[in-house]
Amino acid sequence: MTEPKPSARDLDLSAAHWLPGTGDTGEVEKIEIAYVGEYILMRNSTEPDRHILVFTHAEWDAFTAGAKNGEFDVSPPS
Repeated sequence: MTEPKPSARDLDLSAAHWLPGTGDTGEVEKIEIAYVGEYILMRNSTEPDRHILVFTHAEWDAFTAGAKNGEFDVSPPS
């Protein structure tokens, strides 16, 4: 049986090097990612200590593939 995935609070983030997302939109709020051990973390740059998401490599691959395929696109309100 595999161990449950840790939350960000369970990981040592002291050496995390946060990388900004690609594509300069000119907005202040950006997504940042960091590689910590075997996990990939994602956070909002304007609230760096809140709501850090933790992904395994398989979860990250599925998430990025879904984003590339438009699974998370939001249609403007009609």
